[in-house]
Amino acid sequence: MERGKKEIKSALERWRQHCQEVQSATAVTVQESEVEKERRIARLLASYDAFCEYYFPHYMSKTMPDGSAVTVRNAPFHTSAAKRILASPNLRAVFEWPRGHAKSTHMDIFVPLWLKAKGLLHYMVIVGKSQDNADELLSSTQAELEFNQRYIADFGGQKSVGIWTDGYFVTADDIVFSALGRGQSPRGMRYRSRRPDYIVVDDLDDDELSRNPSRVADMTDWVRSALFGSLDVGRGRFIMVGNLFSKTSVLFAVSHIKGVLVSRVDALDRDGNPTWKDKWTKEEAMGAKEFMGYIAWEREYMNNPIVEGKIFKSEWIRYTKILPLREYDELLVYIDPSFKAKTTNDYKAVRFWGRKGRNLHLIDTCVRQDTISGMVRWCYDLWESLPQDVTVRWLMEQVFLQDMILDEFEREGDLRGHQLPIGGDRRQKPDKIQRITDVSPLWERGYVWYNVALKDTPDMQTGIDQTLALEKGSSAHDDAPDADEGAIWYLQRMGRQRNFKPLMGMRPSAKNDW
Repeated sequence: MERGKKEIKSALERWRQHCQEVQSATAVTVQESEVEKERRIARLLASYDAFCEYYFPHYMSKTMPDGSAVTVRNAPFHTSAAKRILASPNLRAVFEWPRGHAKSTHMDIFVPLWLKAKGLLHYMVIVGKSQDNADELLSSTQAELEFNQRYIADFGGQKSVGIWTDGYFVTADDIVFSALGRGQSPRGMRYRSRRPDYIVVDDLDDDELSRNPSRVADMTDWVRSALFGSLDVGRGRFIMVGNLFSKTSVLFAVSHIKGVLVSRVDALDRDGNPTWKDKWTKEEAMGAKEFMGYIAWEREYMNNPIVEGKIFKSEWIRYTKILPLREYDELLVYIDPSFKAKTTNDYKAVRFWGRKGRNLHLIDTCVRQDTISGMVRWCYDLWESLPQDVTVRWLMEQVFLQDMILDEFEREGDLRGHQLPIGGDRRQKPDKIQRITDVSPLWERGYVWYNVALKDTPDMQTGIDQTLALEKGSSAHDDAPDADEGAIWYLQRMGRQRNFKPLMGMRPSAKNDW
């Protein structure tokens, strides 16, 4: 009981301090005529970025290591999302944004107060994991309406003399703000003749919920029926925000409903640069990634909910600088064209491996949902980039319509004036998962290494994703680890043949066979 009182007291103190910061940061110092004021307000309302920077300076800055403060401007994805919401009065949208990328700040505060200032918001509902969580989210919006001096100076006093409580309040101009916990009944939400016209579902999922598919299905039904049904026959803006850390989640389910706009933003773009450059540097992002580990980073910051399988572990993924190609004992390129009779969106996997003693290095790779022609061109480009003084063996897995794929290689070869010397993997193969499991101890014992120069490339990371997700019964793509098994099987066999030295002479007598 005593602990609970202390927590409440601490929360109230944080709230008071936050309100004081809002009031202090938004002090009005500009002296202007009414005409100048009207022009300034019109200019701010016309530009979302300018609106945010003027009315919310306390959110638009960060403290540097030396103690100085610098402005943190909106990223392009913040601005484009706000414009899309403004332009779509009847919107169903999912915004998959990483942690720390201002999902709540924009969707719970900036965007609705921008709409309100334009006369386009009448009844807002914030939905959180629980009632307490939703109340806390709404309290940030409430603080702005009550203490933001710039907003009040331009749009009038917001606090009403009537209902003004935690979790539910009505402003002086009769705009309703309400908080709702996950799964609670939204039925009957109405203020006079108004029903909700802006609902934001904020980080509804959590680790506990995602571990229970049945609860996720029930919660998805609640979002689609009871919650969405609280709009006036579907009229209004219905928004869901979160980071896609699990495919067993309400966010994932809602994002796959027909007609739902999905905005996906990853912390880093394809070149490894931050998508919100004012927020953090590439070095800061890489530092976070190193500390969190690959799988956690992908889940929380890259909307890539990798589920680690039961065969490979993330700590077995090791990187090294690749040797000059002539220093390897064996070099082999293994191609898995993944062209099967009944599959769609297959990944084509090409894996270039080198063996040096016991160590196996993945030198280069192409793992893409690409056409056969695209894969073939990549292979020819690789071959033409190889030094003249190295020998590389080329193998391809036997697949459905093998002749058609080889015809594609021949056509490309005719264009380039030389043919790739591709052989076939004609092994009588046992079960795929068992074959890959049999070579997995090489990863565990530290014999398998990946090219560090390609660490952050999509092809390398896609291959690692497939490797880590591998387990029996999984529907995840497995083309890269399947190709790895084929390459490693041949490399080790080639190594045994090279290292075998026959003994010449007479066979020892039986008495010495011991």
